[in-house]
Amino acid sequence: MFIIMSDKLIEIEKALNEIRPFLQSDGGNIELVSFKDHIVKVRLLGNCMSCSVNQMTLKNGVEMTIKKHVPGVKEVISI
Repeated sequence: MFIIMSDKLIEIEKALNEIRPFLQSDGGNIELVSFKDHIVKVRLLGNCMSCSVNQMTLKNGVEMTIKKHVPGVKEVISI
């Protein structure tokens, strides 16, 4: 079975790959859960789950980088 990713999903993954080394250096990670209605849902993993500044990282790092790669994104939410 082949999974075909839309161009926007590919760009979101590129953005996450740009952020991932920073998160991994602190023992964390991030994965894409979904993209629907211009909203990206991600899951923070590892140390990112319990980090006291994870929402700041999400909004100032993750969301900003994703919006740079995919201009139509309205919001990034951690689930």
